[in-house]
Amino acid sequence: MSNTYVPIFVAAAVAAFLALAGLGVSWILGPHRYNRAKLEEYECGMMASPHARGGGRFPARFYLVAMTFIIFDIEVVFLYPWATNFTHLGLFSAIAMMGFLLLITVPYIYEWRRGALGWEE
Repeated sequence: MSNTYVPIFVAAAVAAFLALAGLGVSWILGPHRYNRAKLEEYECGMMASPHARGGGRFPARFYLVAMTFIIFDIEVVFLYPWATNFTHLGLFSAIAMMGFLLLITVPYIYEWRRGALGWEE
């Protein structure tokens, strides 16, 4: 094992210890008062209906918005390092990034024009 990775492993071990210690302390010190209402299924603060509207399925629009969020989140992950080293990377990287932005923008415009990003039914 190389010595350069030791600080990373130490930081990961400390983070894991703190997370598990926090969970353990909250479980030990937290209240354990269970009642009927607390043990029932929770559905937006109201009683769950036996027959959900639409057969219990989420509309496809929900998945489109979720996928759009994930795609643009990944886009930011790729754009930030490129933007911080823009002056050192040269013309090829600028052309590659413009192609990447074009590939991301075209489906976004398509989705926007179809009305998939609107929340109204």
